[in-house]
Amino acid sequence: MLGPKQEAQGALFYEFSIEDHVPQDHLLRSIDRFVDLSDIRQHLAPFYSNTGRPSIDPELLIRMLLVGYCLGIRSERRLCEEVHLNLAYRWFCRLDLMDGVPDHSTFSKNRHGRFRDSGLLRQLFETTVARCIAEGLVSGQRFAADASLIEADANKQNSTAKEHWHPTAINPEDAPRAVREYLEVLDDAAFGAASTVEPKFTSHSDPSSQWTAARKGPAFFAYSTNYLIDTDHAVILDVEATRSIRQAEVGSVRTMLERVKDQFDLNPERIIADTAYGSGPMLGWLVDRKIAPHIPVIDKAGRTDGTWSRADLEWDAENNQYICPEGEPLKQFRRNYSDPNRGPTGKGVAKYQALKSTCQACRSKPKCCPNADARKITREEHEDARQIARDIHCPAVHVYMHERGEDRPICRVDATTKKGRDALCPPQAHTWTGKTPITRPERCE
Repeated sequence: MLGPKQEAQGALFYEFSIEDHVPQDHLLRSIDRFVDLSDIRQHLAPFYSNTGRPSIDPELLIRMLLVGYCLGIRSERRLCEEVHLNLAYRWFCRLDLMDGVPDHSTFSKNRHGRFRDSGLLRQLFETTVARCIAEGLVSGQRFAADASLIEADANKQNSTAKEHWHPTAINPEDAPRAVREYLEVLDDAAFGAASTVEPKFTSHSDPSSQWTAARKGPAFFAYSTNYLIDTDHAVILDVEATRSIRQAEVGSVRTMLERVKDQFDLNPERIIADTAYGSGPMLGWLVDRKIAPHIPVIDKAGRTDGTWSRADLEWDAENNQYICPEGEPLKQFRRNYSDPNRGPTGKGVAKYQALKSTCQACRSKPKCCPNADARKITREEHEDARQIARDIHCPAVHVYMHERGEDRPICRVDATTKKGRDALCPPQAHTWTGKTPITRPERCE
């Protein structure tokens, strides 16, 4: 039998509970169990006025942002619409059916105002990391570092070439917010002071962004978000934003390691990173802090013409010299200087050279220096640290992770594997026992 036509008819009273309409297995229920924002109001209290209209609850704004991050809602305007319509979002944000949703402009106002001035987002992040440490999700022994490109909201058509861009000509009083922030970080190691090389183009609307073609395609304006990760459970321990340039990204790893040590007293045994972090100063900085660098070395000393490279010569640290395959020494100095200022400084690049008469009479000269009178070789200031990183490099081995107080193999890494978590485990990672070695281990064959 055909039933009656359904017609909406308003009732005078409703008995309705949002709690009953949110499924028990909903993602936000799982997240809500671990969200503790009780300290936000106390943290932000000095940044609110004692007079005026009551503000929007800052906990509501943070909960709405969590919904956007967890559910992939990137637009704050759309986020406000979704929270207004979705019962689960309202439940998570502690909103009743009759409660209003903040305007989207409120987020920008607070993000560039009291949230930034108070360091609230950093405080929430560090609170979350501390909770992960307390729950045993962080070992603090094995770290990985890498950077991701974040495309800036800037158009190439609204940019200026480097020869026509002069920051000194900008009047900060008449400049928009993004330009004023650019002027403030000109001497910051993560931005203006990261490199003396000026970018090819500078955006008018966002001059702090970097013109880059790092994706091997059309260039664009971007920033870099640098991550420090504990590899046991892939927990992000720290984040730092920089220009999309190698010097700034490498410097951010030092900043994050120092901050994690100061904040959580974590000092890793080893760190994993790609070749961009394999410069001599960076490797030396890590080795000085007894952190094993599982990082490919930036090395341009190799030769492709079949002649002997620097790796074919043996380093004699006791006598400060190289020994060639024929047993002849390559020395930096061949006499003792009465003035110590003229001798080796231990800084920069040192040059070592064999005797011209020895090389001219050597039977292996065609294999060593066919186009030079004598063999010359350079040694960087941090060559010892670079050699430690080379000795760690052993491809296609097991990566060991810490679990239940013991080391166990969890995956095998091949030189061609770059998927999923294996992307955090480069080919040079190898079985590591005990603490970081201070002396150089035997070279892998």
